[in-house]
Amino acid sequence: MPSARAAVSCSVFAAAVTAFFMAYPTPAAAGCSDSPGKGVNWDDCRKRNLILKGANLEGATLKGTDFTSTDLRDTNLKGADLTKANLLKSHLDNANLVGANLTRALGFRTQFHRTDLSNSDFEKAEMQRADFAGSTLHDVNFSKAELGRSNFDAASLKNVNFDYAILARADFRGADLNSGINFSSAYLFLTRFDGQDLSNASGLTQGQIELACGDAETNLPAGLERPSSWPCDDDAVN
Repeated sequence: MPSARAAVSCSVFAAAVTAFFMAYPTPAAAGCSDSPGKGVNWDDCRKRNLILKGANLEGATLKGTDFTSTDLRDTNLKGADLTKANLLKSHLDNANLVGANLTRALGFRTQFHRTDLSNSDFEKAEMQRADFAGSTLHDVNFSKAELGRSNFDAASLKNVNFDYAILARADFRGADLNSGINFSSAYLFLTRFDGQDLSNASGLTQGQIELACGDAETNLPAGLERPSSWPCDDDAVN
């Protein structure tokens, strides 16, 4: 039979352990079976080919979540963490991604039509052939992002960082390029700037301009010259 002193010691120890875990709770596991909702944790969950149109996922934890071919139109993803999320061929038209974190996200052929992406972070994201037509891209970070053949038609860009981004064959024709666009060290092979005013863009070099495509209506920053190769041959560009 344990002594009274031993029993008291065990009780004290148990109480201390309980107090410790109450003070420092273990992180909640991802609730992959949880219904969509504000602040839901779907880390590394498989959410492919679903219809989540109009869902409220504000502030959701979606790191590594697989949204391949999922309908996310009109969704509220404000402040959501989509780090390394798979958005392959998903639809985010008219969605709210203000302040969303899409660092290292995958988005081949993802649609962002008329999407509000203000203050979002796409650093090192892979967004080949993504369609940003009509979207709002204010204070967005695309540093080191892969944006080859992406479409920015009718998109509004302001204070956008394309530092070291790959923009090969991306199309900015019809985009609204406001102030604060940074192209420092961006790869601009056959990037379409036909009819665009780049006079306020920063970080552009003559070498980048020689690789890119423009026309007689393209305005360049002071000190840069329009290449004799402009306009580009459409057969070569497409």
